[in-house]
Amino acid sequence: MIEKISIVISKGSLEAIYPGLIMANGARAEGIDADLFFTFFGLDAVHRARHEHIKLATVGNPGLHLATWAGGLPGVSSVMTQYLERKMDKLDIPPIPEFVEMISDTGAGLYACKASVDLFGLDKDDLIEQVQDIITVGEFYEKADGGQIIFT
Repeated sequence: MIEKISIVISKGSLEAIYPGLIMANGARAEGIDADLFFTFFGLDAVHRARHEHIKLATVGNPGLHLATWAGGLPGVSSVMTQYLERKMDKLDIPPIPEFVEMISDTGAGLYACKASVDLFGLDKDDLIEQVQDIITVGEFYEKADGGQIIFT
């Protein structure tokens, strides 16, 4: 039985953030300890100004079965994002801000990558209150010790 997981969220698009959140939520529902580590553009999921405006990546996304040029047309990303959000709402999958809060409320740890925070000129005030700390990769490995690491 898995007792502990640490999930790295490194991309800032809708289809890149949700898998990590779903896995963390599922782990907590099964009694598995879970930590989330947000790095690079994955920080958007916990960034105060951005976490409510995450879009679906439509350019070069093979899962959409759209020509790359079509995904880059103005408005396509917004339309596809709204379409997917409506479908998720019907399935009772909460929006990212609510989902992050739910996961945090279950006792999961939420951490921001120090190198990425420094790279983007951010600080703790730029992040949502559920982020417990800004930590280094070494500190992340210490927290992950004895568990599984999942990179999404």
